[in-house]
Amino acid sequence: MIRTLCMQAAIGISITCMALPGARAQPYPDRPIRFIVPFAPGGTADVLTRALAQKLGQRLGQPVIVENRPGASTAIGVKHAAMAAPDGYTILYGGVSSQVMNPLINRVDFDPVKDFTPISLVNSLPLVLVVHPSLPAADFSQFLALAKSRAQPITYASAGAGTSNHLAGELLKSAARIPLLHVPYKSSAPALNDLLGGHVDAMFDLVLTSAPQARLGKVRPLAITSPRRSPLLPDVPTLRELGLPEGEVDVWTGVFGPAGMPPAIVARLHDEIDAILRLPEVQQQFASLGALAEPSTPEQLGELLRSELVKWKRVVREARIGAD
Repeated sequence: MIRTLCMQAAIGISITCMALPGARAQPYPDRPIRFIVPFAPGGTADVLTRALAQKLGQRLGQPVIVENRPGASTAIGVKHAAMAAPDGYTILYGGVSSQVMNPLINRVDFDPVKDFTPISLVNSLPLVLVVHPSLPAADFSQFLALAKSRAQPITYASAGAGTSNHLAGELLKSAARIPLLHVPYKSSAPALNDLLGGHVDAMFDLVLTSAPQARLGKVRPLAITSPRRSPLLPDVPTLRELGLPEGEVDVWTGVFGPAGMPPAIVARLHDEIDAILRLPEVQQQFASLGALAEPSTPEQLGELLRSELVKWKRVVREARIGAD
């Protein structure tokens, strides 16, 4: 009898506690959020992430702390995000280089589709094909003609094997059916320096870093790789305008979480990021860095990821790029 009464009392206390407002789950978020960036501090990706993180923290009412985890061609930071708890307190700033190109080229310990929850596209960064002024190609059509007729292939620099500016060259080779000789460097800075010095003929570079050199006449811009012209180089046509849309490259990035995030948390993060990216001051800040603020739904980001994996897998296979 006493045991029965005790059990009834315990059940009653439990039900009462469940009904109390203080016993309910805390609304998301109730503590700081980590924003993993798989790149070194100071670069364009880092600056864009910090701009987004500041606004996101203000809207969520909790700090959003940027955590740089570079290394292994972005794999270290990406794997760290994949292994985090899917509770919305760890998110990743990932894109075509970290979620597509690196997994296709190198052995990584994560699946770019199965191990992540897409939240929103954030931005795209166009590349520009630039050449040294000594190269006898005043425009893109002359560049193609020269590449097809020259005894020695046109050389193009990149930030390293498997990087976006390397694969942009491989894609152009395939799409235009021209020979090009890849010259890899350890990063974009020495690659651009050797282009400026005339040691290589060409390079696919971020518009942000090449536009000042183009205005000084130190490089000649021939084509923008994205579907839209860049406001930093408004007179330079796109590959689509030049009749080669299959050569387009967008260096896009978005926000991902670990696989299995609750839909309500995904929706909350998406809605806040979407609102931030539509703010005029954010769009202007991104544009000053050569980026286009470009929000999307989680479904659209997931579809973009899958389509890019198909596209670049073909390029990587044809160029015979990959880990030994």
